[in-house]
Amino acid sequence: MKNPYEVLGVPSTATAAEIQSAYRKLAKKLHPDLNPGDKAAEEKFKEVAGAYDLLSDADKRRRFDAGEIDASGAERPPPRQHFYRDYAGAEPDHPYADMSGYADFMDGEDIFADLLRRSQKARANRRGEDRHYRLDIDFADSIAGATRRLTLPDGGVLDVKIPPGLVSGQTIRLKGKGAPGAGTGGPGDAMIEVEVLPDRRFTRDGDDITIELPVSLNEAVLGGRVRVPTATGAVSMTVPKGSNTGTTLRLKGKGAPRRGGGFGDQFVKLKVVLPGSPDPELEAFVSGWEKGKSFNPREEG
Repeated sequence: MKNPYEVLGVPSTATAAEIQSAYRKLAKKLHPDLNPGDKAAEEKFKEVAGAYDLLSDADKRRRFDAGEIDASGAERPPPRQHFYRDYAGAEPDHPYADMSGYADFMDGEDIFADLLRRSQKARANRRGEDRHYRLDIDFADSIAGATRRLTLPDGGVLDVKIPPGLVSGQTIRLKGKGAPGAGTGGPGDAMIEVEVLPDRRFTRDGDDITIELPVSLNEAVLGGRVRVPTATGAVSMTVPKGSNTGTTLRLKGKGAPRRGGGFGDQFVKLKVVLPGSPDPELEAFVSGWEKGKSFNPREEG
């Protein structure tokens, strides 16, 4: 297998954040959903996912750098020891020429054989490795919760249940959905890091959500009922008479779920918007509105 650092295009000194950033860029470019029917892109995506799986795990990365495992995560055989071979034929005055002092050491071969058998048994029943994935979700799904399907590098799929209130960077663990284990070791887990895609309408601040809502001049001056988008669907809200740009209204309980129970609020900032093209009737009204001519909104107080 290829060197995982080369696959991701990062140096061996790269930080965890640099490795993650390189993976995300390549994953977005090579994901099978974005390249249907492109076998070359699919194979490259599998390489990228495998490299990230190894390097994103601090322990596996350390062992790879130390030469204990290869790029596939498989164990490398330890270097053979030639202590007895190297010194059995030494000169008589060599400090290791007389091996009689090591008789007990050599007689203890059965102890080492037992340790070896135990080690082999542990490997034969080793738990499968955890596998790491990334899943992009919509803002609304992060607030209300959802079930989304994740396509894996090998073509398989996982149905991922998104809990309500999730934020970017949180990880969902799917037990037993990782790499298969050996013997009775059991499979590893799937570790899915979630990225919440931005929504131009909503801004989240803790458990509260803010939205800017355009209103007409009629609605601002005369008031009225308007429809307001929320993460869980549109609702009706009353705009008070004489509202202005910047006026903020609250929709109680329409924010994100709180950890201790309940929900945050959604704050609606009004923005008065005039028609895009000149309106002769509006111009005529404003021209004849004497009180409007004397009002200066830039004066303090």
